[in-house]
Amino acid sequence: MNDAVFIDAPITLRGRGIVPGVAEGEALVTRETISGWGGVAPMSGTIIESRHELRGQSFAGKILVFPGAKGSSGWSSIFHTTRLAGTAPLALVFNVMTTKVALGAVVMRVPSVTELDRDPLELIDTGDRVRVDGDAGTVTIWKFSV
Repeated sequence: MNDAVFIDAPITLRGRGIVPGVAEGEALVTRETISGWGGVAPMSGTIIESRHELRGQSFAGKILVFPGAKGSSGWSSIFHTTRLAGTAPLALVFNVMTTKVALGAVVMRVPSVTELDRDPLELIDTGDRVRVDGDAGTVTIWKFSV
């Protein structure tokens, strides 16, 4: 993004902080839920779920924006492994709170926000700069133009 410039003013969403802390980075967005059991290679943070729109992409070091989790409670063990391997996302922004995604966020220990006043999947694109504040329950978005 050497030639990228911010467009417009930042957008701030307000919601519910799940895991405290603050992280800022590049967004990786999917409109599909992610399966923790068999859907992620924990040593690389790469989505390996067949037919998933992010298959082959890693969420390591990114702000993961997604609707929520699916599948079994394997979410917690897979995402605990990503934290230990250093391949966890920087933060989570998600729409649907379930025990799976809540437990995944807690074991990864990454700032996490949900129940936002506007749909993050409608406002955030992959590559946008995003700041997640789990303490305040806010998500700030900077759109880019190249």
